[in-house]
Amino acid sequence: MERNDIPKPPIVVVGAGPVGLAAAAHLIQRGLPVEVFEAGEQVAAHLAGYRHVRLFSPWRYNVDHAARALLASAGHDVPDDDTLPTAGELLDRYLGPLARTPALAAHVHVGARVVAISRAGFDKVKTAGRERADFLLQVQQADGVRAHRARAVIDASGTWSQPNPLGVQGLLAEGEAEACDRIVHGMPDVLGTDRARYAGRKVLVVGAGHSAAGNLLALVTLAATVPQTRIIWAVRGTDLRRLYGGGENDGLSARGELGTRLRALVERGELEVHPGFGIRQIVRTPEGLRINPADPQCVPIDDVDEIIASTGSRPDLSIARELRLRLDPWLESTDALAPLIDPNLHSCGTVRPHGHRELAHPEPGFYAIGAKSYGRAPNFLMATGYEQARSVVAALAGDLRAADEVQLELPQTGICSTDLDAVAESSACCGGPPKNMAVACCAVDEARKEEGAAGCGCGPESAQAPMIGQRSAPGAGVNACCG
Repeated sequence: MERNDIPKPPIVVVGAGPVGLAAAAHLIQRGLPVEVFEAGEQVAAHLAGYRHVRLFSPWRYNVDHAARALLASAGHDVPDDDTLPTAGELLDRYLGPLARTPALAAHVHVGARVVAISRAGFDKVKTAGRERADFLLQVQQADGVRAHRARAVIDASGTWSQPNPLGVQGLLAEGEAEACDRIVHGMPDVLGTDRARYAGRKVLVVGAGHSAAGNLLALVTLAATVPQTRIIWAVRGTDLRRLYGGGENDGLSARGELGTRLRALVERGELEVHPGFGIRQIVRTPEGLRINPADPQCVPIDDVDEIIASTGSRPDLSIARELRLRLDPWLESTDALAPLIDPNLHSCGTVRPHGHRELAHPEPGFYAIGAKSYGRAPNFLMATGYEQARSVVAALAGDLRAADEVQLELPQTGICSTDLDAVAESSACCGGPPKNMAVACCAVDEARKEEGAAGCGCGPESAQAPMIGQRSAPGAGVNACCG
């Protein structure tokens, strides 16, 4: 006979970053018990690693409404304006105080790494009665590995601690492991604590995202005071407009300015740029590192002192190996979410509103939210994660009406993918400044439609069926680009 006097276990949130703490706040708001396990020695440990970096989204996009209400009830105010916080300010003025509120303080555990998740009494193969079993989490803490039960699990552990390697195939380049003392992933504090490491050195930045742009701009600032500093930029693609972005058309002005400033530096020749440069091998020489390209037509990059790898990150799927997940085969997001975020199809910055249904797996009660929900797809915004958290928690509370009322308004990037791919096919490879780039795709799209022509992505060619190994964009054949 089933006993009804045994209290149900809590809902466990993995990760105490912005989205994990938002999920915890929503659970508290709904009266559901919660425990949060954070692998780092403080909340938002990933943010703490780049606390010097100023975010390109303002405060109003970076604070979850349930978390704001919880802070207000504890007498703590958080900005709600268009100023841009640094990662450190977000941690010190928002996330730290949130974790210390009376409602959460006893339920947030730092230095607690979740190493595995399963179902109590069930391996991955066993089915009958599985959905009624508690989740079982193995958590590494200072006193060893302990088992914790949960009625549901929300994985908001992110991807920052799992950086992509430098190798063009998604694997370590030959010699990369041996050169690890010369390689830093992410965003080092070039102008602060790490200044001595890069001042007067020849530094290679690898990657074509916003982190790469931030690193390059910091190095240029350093070179203005230490002229011996040399800056090299290597990217696998041959068209840099995805990074330069939409400029004035970008809904986040700081993000648009980031690309505009970088483009100006390239056009002035202040950066040595190697587009179309995939890394095959890193070799130590008496003069420094030699970076050998995957394309034999490209020229090696010699005498490199330091490498900053801004190559993105990927999810750690190992902790959920014993759960029944349905993942997209190349993005490693849920399969229902993948067509909405696939960077092969989308670069406009528009993600259709999505919530618990797109994030669900065949394992009832398990959800990955936040950056981890995107798998290997880039350009995740915190506002997306906050709405995911709200929807998932509403579903776990049994309020499906609220869970399904998903609303997500994201600022446009001002640049689309359709014309970029055509230019990329004809662009030059292997060094030298890129061609002077035209206006953003979305502006071109609108101009074409005003003249009575089809907008980019909505002509007859876009109605073709995808080839094997491709997926169709939502709305393909109608208007796959900017609206």
